[in-house]
Amino acid sequence: MVLAKVTYEELRRQRVEENRKKLEELRLPYLSQNLREEHSPLKPSPVKRATPRIVRKETVAVRRSRRIADKPAPQYKEVVIYERIQLPRSGRNYKRRDLSNRVYASDEVRTLAIEKAEHLESNLEADYPTFVKPMTQSHVTGGFWLGLPSGFCRRNLPRSDQTVTLIDERAQDYPTVYLARKCGLSGGWRGFSIDHELVDGDALVFQLINPTTFKVYIIRANSFKE
Repeated sequence: MVLAKVTYEELRRQRVEENRKKLEELRLPYLSQNLREEHSPLKPSPVKRATPRIVRKETVAVRRSRRIADKPAPQYKEVVIYERIQLPRSGRNYKRRDLSNRVYASDEVRTLAIEKAEHLESNLEADYPTFVKPMTQSHVTGGFWLGLPSGFCRRNLPRSDQTVTLIDERAQDYPTVYLARKCGLSGGWRGFSIDHELVDGDALVFQLINPTTFKVYIIRANSFKE
């Protein structure tokens, strides 16, 4: 055991000595020492001197965008402002209709009313523009809005909101509000519809006797019922 221990210690010493000689041959101890000296905190690092800058102020013209630089100044144009038209009070008191009792015209009755209205239209004076308007539920109940043919409105009616008068076959006047953008009659049409007891299936002939006045002829759908 003593011999074995002496042999191990001798081999270990020899191995350490061999490693030390190899390190010296490679000069690793000197390299590590040089690195420590170069990066030592006691040695200040050289400071790079900055080049001084010259501060100068100039007044320059404000640049415009290339997209508008060569264009002329904006031109303003007139715009149309639509004002709400107030109709004078007629003194009539209209009750709301019972929508649960709506009566819908049959296709046959509706067609007969339109044919008779077109026949009446053909016999009117050709000097005045005319058109035929069949009545539906939206025209005579609920909202009471009457849309007019857009082509007829563009050719014959004003381009701004106006008061348009409807004259029935008894020569009674009914002022209504004509909305140019929507091509239809709003305020006042409800009173005309209720006063004349218009129903679904009726057909009306509108004859424009002056720029803001219609003569209205009514063809009753119930006149074709058995």
